[in-house]
Amino acid sequence: MTDPIKMHEDLKGKIVISSKIELNEETLPIAYTPGVAKASDAIAKDKSKVNILTGKQNTVPVVSDGSAVLGLGNIGPEAAMPVMEGKAAIFAQFAGINAIPICLDTQDTEEIIKIVKALAPSFGGINLEDISAPRCFEIEQRLTEALDIPVFHDDQHGTAIVVLAGLINALKVVGKDKSVKIVISGAGAAGIAIANLLFHYGFENLCLCDSKGIVSHKRKNLSEHKKSIVGRSTSPCKKGTCNLALKGADVLVGVSKPEQFTPEDIKTMNPDPIVFAMANPIPEIMPDEAKAGGAKIIATGRSDFPNQINNALVFPGLFRGLLDNGISKVTPEIKVAVAEAIAGMITNPTPEKIIPSIFENGLVPTIANSLKDFDKMGGKK
Repeated sequence: MTDPIKMHEDLKGKIVISSKIELNEETLPIAYTPGVAKASDAIAKDKSKVNILTGKQNTVPVVSDGSAVLGLGNIGPEAAMPVMEGKAAIFAQFAGINAIPICLDTQDTEEIIKIVKALAPSFGGINLEDISAPRCFEIEQRLTEALDIPVFHDDQHGTAIVVLAGLINALKVVGKDKSVKIVISGAGAAGIAIANLLFHYGFENLCLCDSKGIVSHKRKNLSEHKKSIVGRSTSPCKKGTCNLALKGADVLVGVSKPEQFTPEDIKTMNPDPIVFAMANPIPEIMPDEAKAGGAKIIATGRSDFPNQINNALVFPGLFRGLLDNGISKVTPEIKVAVAEAIAGMITNPTPEKIIPSIFENGLVPTIANSLKDFDKMGGKK
């Protein structure tokens, strides 16, 4: 494997901006002055023409404040840049979308909202990334309300979508249905979004855990987001550790911390347990240990084990579909459509194959095509 530091040092960045036309004596006066003035004048008279006379409709920013970079935490905007460049590279290669890394030197909610709103005229959609909870919830919600282009916090919804896709197929393999008891370890941005999407899909028996243990209605000073999860769940989530919550559970979804669970914990789950251990780079339980505990299906966020549950499966195709169809709002119905499209790519799921690879032929167009029947506001036509 190539040394990551050397690769980044040699490349001096993972993305480039290039011209679609060769500039010469004939084309330069058209692409720039004086010819470009005609395009600008046309847009000044009708702002909607910016979508056909510029690259706006195929360009998104990857916006982060570096406050919650996966596996690294609050490392700041400079250190977040390699991650955002990596996202931009994925956008470019897999979906043909121009993505610009924008790392902000502020973690003030109001300032971030103000900056993104000011940048919005240049972009067809907004991808928010690695912004810590609970600020990320308000930032996304207010930008969604304020802008007429799609706003998507990938850590929340990309993760939730791919978890639902994997779970749809995993349940087929083990012969279980939506009545399963699901334990979600991690109550940050991803954990809350996963719970909300699973509720929307019809799962009701959920137990949420955070760093203090099982989140129950008896806990004092719960955030509104955690209260909502507890209020909607039919699961009798008692007080105690998350390890205790696994007793009698069918599914573990980990978006928390490394090495949280042991084979003995997995043995307390119901027969044929499903384990999605997605903490990166070290999962909540390593696959061999989960298997030793009797796990029937094991998935991680890593690419070196089977069943990689990673939001990179989602965002290229999702944005391709949003941009191509002029959709301005990412609704729960859109998230479900994308999850079902991803799951549907695996016609005969097995314990080793419940989810497609990011390199799977047709992944991006399959996701994009699943959105063709949605209107501008994200509802079915």
